[in-house]
Amino acid sequence: MVPKKAQSHSGGMARAMLGVSLRDQIRNVEIRRRTRVTDIAQRVAKLKWQWAKHIVRRKDGRWGPKVLEWQP
Repeated sequence: MVPKKAQSHSGGMARAMLGVSLRDQIRNVEIRRRTRVTDIAQRVAKLKWQWAKHIVRRKDGRWGPKVLEWQP
């Protein structure tokens, strides 16, 4: 879903904002809570579902909704 590099980069930036290092052994959940930053993997998954809902709602005759509703 989300590349590991993106997740580690996001975590590294959050740690830098708090001024903590990996040696402090603070869990990622706690770091995200302190910085009020959402998890990038959860955000990407949410955006994918929002886009899928948007495609299904279209009524202009494009193939997206037709493919999802097609039954052989």
